[in-house]
Amino acid sequence: MPDPATVARTLYLDLIERCLLNTIYEDDYTDWSQPGVARKFDPLKRQRGLDWPTVAHTMIGQLRLRNLRELAEQALAQGIPGDFIETGVWRGGACILLRAVLKAYGVTDRRVFAADSFEGLPRPNTEAYPADTGDAHHTFRELAIPLEQVQANFAKYGLLDNQVVFLKGWFKDTLPGAPIERLALLRLDGDMYESTTDGLSHLYDKVSLGGFVIVDDYGATPNCRRAVDDFRRQRRIAEPLVNIDTLGVYWRKLIRSPSNGPSD
Repeated sequence: MPDPATVARTLYLDLIERCLLNTIYEDDYTDWSQPGVARKFDPLKRQRGLDWPTVAHTMIGQLRLRNLRELAEQALAQGIPGDFIETGVWRGGACILLRAVLKAYGVTDRRVFAADSFEGLPRPNTEAYPADTGDAHHTFRELAIPLEQVQANFAKYGLLDNQVVFLKGWFKDTLPGAPIERLALLRLDGDMYESTTDGLSHLYDKVSLGGFVIVDDYGATPNCRRAVDDFRRQRRIAEPLVNIDTLGVYWRKLIRSPSNGPSD
């Protein structure tokens, strides 16, 4: 006989996923090829995170959202110390799921950090990051979601509280001094070389041994992939990349690489 508490927890998190993805009401979508042009709901695109939903609170798709949930639950089950963070939160869906996981397991001593400019992506700094030359992400206004709207989305799920910390601003300004000691899970969703590098360079040393590093855009944007590959090579990170859905990847930090800070 299944444990009633486990059944209730599973049902709650399953429903949270469906609400975040809006597979319940199946909203229209747009995408980067024709921003602003509404198209009818496509379940395959929503599953793989290949659309920009008009209503849903996440665009990462069911496969990457479920992976995030499973890794967060694994971190809790195995007692990996630290908070959770996502860099690049859009409407907040992935962070809402992380907060829901903590709620479902009654965890009160961990926080979820939501880091974003809440103004879209930065213009390419081609002098410092030539790999971002020609990057057009900053032109997509659909990616600029105000902080107040993201907070309101958390509130709709009853999950806006003091275990959620918002880091507003460009990553280069907010991440170096973020009030984070350790991380059990680091999720990067910065699309660009600069944004991805900022997340790794300022936060990787805070990931606990056994913790997880998820990269949303590794298979989607060449600049993100190059930033990750460069960082892993420079830091001699040997842990294998695990494919999630051909776009997202993750690895588990099992070996302490040369760093400037503690990781366990």
